[in-house]
Amino acid sequence: MQKTLTILKPDTIGAGRAGAVIASIEEAGFRIRAVRMLHLTRGQAEGFYAVHRERPFFGDLVAFMTEGPVIVMVLEADDAVSKLRELMGATDPAKAENGTIRKRFATNIERNAIHGSDAPETAAVEIAYFFNRLEMV
Repeated sequence: MQKTLTILKPDTIGAGRAGAVIASIEEAGFRIRAVRMLHLTRGQAEGFYAVHRERPFFGDLVAFMTEGPVIVMVLEADDAVSKLRELMGATDPAKAENGTIRKRFATNIERNAIHGSDAPETAAVEIAYFFNRLEMV
């Protein structure tokens, strides 16, 4: 079994779609091993997305991720990282396949409903950013 991190972004929470997204995740066979709702500070968002600091969208991304609460979860499944990325769909919801989370719930490429780790190594770092081992069941 593999673990991955997901974040239901402020657009998902603000639209009242968290339950539907979580249901989709569970229906796809993921087990939730840790969950937390929080409102990221600017510093927390900048730290989490530090890998994108030099990218032109960094400031907008940080502003978006701090505009409202998020739900952060550790998920577990066989091949969890790639399985979640497939379930999420393309970053641009206009290019996402029907039935994916982003096709169903995202507004545009910037307000794209959900984050998922892109590799097992990234997942380990991202999980540790939000949770300690005692918080995962």
